[in-house]
Amino acid sequence: MFRRVVSAVPSATRTNIGCSIPYRRTISMTTARLAEVEKKRLDETPVKTSPPPLANPSPTASKRSTVSERIQQRAAKKAAMTITPKAVEHIRALQNSAGGPKLIRVGVRNKGCAGMSYHLEYVRPEEAGRFDERVSQDGVEVLIDSRALFSIIGSEMDWKEDKLSAKFVFNNPNVKDACGCGESFMT
Repeated sequence: MFRRVVSAVPSATRTNIGCSIPYRRTISMTTARLAEVEKKRLDETPVKTSPPPLANPSPTASKRSTVSERIQQRAAKKAAMTITPKAVEHIRALQNSAGGPKLIRVGVRNKGCAGMSYHLEYVRPEEAGRFDERVSQDGVEVLIDSRALFSIIGSEMDWKEDKLSAKFVFNNPNVKDACGCGESFMT
């Protein structure tokens, strides 16, 4: 078996171990030619330039602009849950009577005949989970448990009072099935 190599460099024949078949040993490019090709490639490559500097490159001005942009982006983001005015009033009354700064966390538990039911609990602000979603509306802040976010997202939290009960009611567009008594749901 012969290796065929096309090159301008003269070949040398050599015997492989245990075989007398000659092969060509070549060097395809010399070091000088390699450097020349590399230089030509670098000369042909376009140089990336940075954008022109701002007229007033104040570091605090740039921080303010980025913070305000983040606030606007966060405000533009649709809330994970909406709260009706009646629910806002009742949450505000509950937070004022709770004896200190408390938040209400909305979550779901495995319970009832349809599978899941809503669960509300008081939490201190420092007890809020790292991935809990914060919903702020009309000066009231409610947390959504990160584990329940996918089953609650897009819901409306309302406060209903009738002759027999007073409770928070969730109008959830994700509900596929609910039990007859209304205690549990399935998404």
